[in-house]
Amino acid sequence: MKFATKYMEHRKLLNIELGRVSAEEYKNLPESGTVVVLDNIRSAHNVGSVFRSADSFKADKIYLCGICATPPSAELHKSALGAEFSVEWEHYGETMDAIKRLHAGGYTILSVEQAVDSVMLDNFAPEPGKRYALVFGNEVDGVSQEVVDASDAVLEIPQFGTKHSLNISVAAGIVLWHFRPHR
Repeated sequence: MKFATKYMEHRKLLNIELGRVSAEEYKNLPESGTVVVLDNIRSAHNVGSVFRSADSFKADKIYLCGICATPPSAELHKSALGAEFSVEWEHYGETMDAIKRLHAGGYTILSVEQAVDSVMLDNFAPEPGKRYALVFGNEVDGVSQEVVDASDAVLEIPQFGTKHSLNISVAAGIVLWHFRPHR
């Protein structure tokens, strides 16, 4: 791969040059086989950021559970930038109700958490044609133990610094990129 030198032009692309699909066209794209479950996320900004990442990496749907903010919400919209109009969503009062429904629908439930016997994300390869539900937890408490217990596996994002966690919206972006529809 040849890299540009400091003397080459690097003009930013205009929005019109990006070839983005409309919210309606997005809904008609083939399914990716990946959905997101948010387990009691406190911040509407974090929920909005997950909508934006879910749109970017073509998640099929977001399940907003418990105390998660739901559209319409000005605070959510501020970080989602309209992605709440392209990515389908559904609200459940209890996260376990969404997990049970997804299990019954043939999804493999993967909690993103630090746990005994977790699988490091870089050691996990999504299987083509398999459907995955990625569960992300509360900013303080993470994914509830009940949901972790109901999961088929637990994925962990390798970290190397002094902090032991990532912001939920950052974690979702990393994991969704790993599951993007290239498989």
